[in-house]
Amino acid sequence: MASECGGKSSWPELVGAQGGVAAETIKRENTCITTVDILLEGTIVTTDYVTTRVRVWVDKKGIVTRVPIIG
Repeated sequence: MASECGGKSSWPELVGAQGGVAAETIKRENTCITTVDILLEGTIVTTDYVTTRVRVWVDKKGIVTRVPIIG
């Protein structure tokens, strides 16, 4: 799936990867993304939708636990 600016909008292949590696991959594959937040599972976040943001959810070992998507 592509976003409005033509880049990727989801990264299912990053589930199981290290959070930092995932963040760099997302920035490289979609240059419209200005914010990549790496968050520990269970962190409370806002429910707003931001087209230039991706949240990368990780476990205590820093491993991606959910498919990162724009929002």
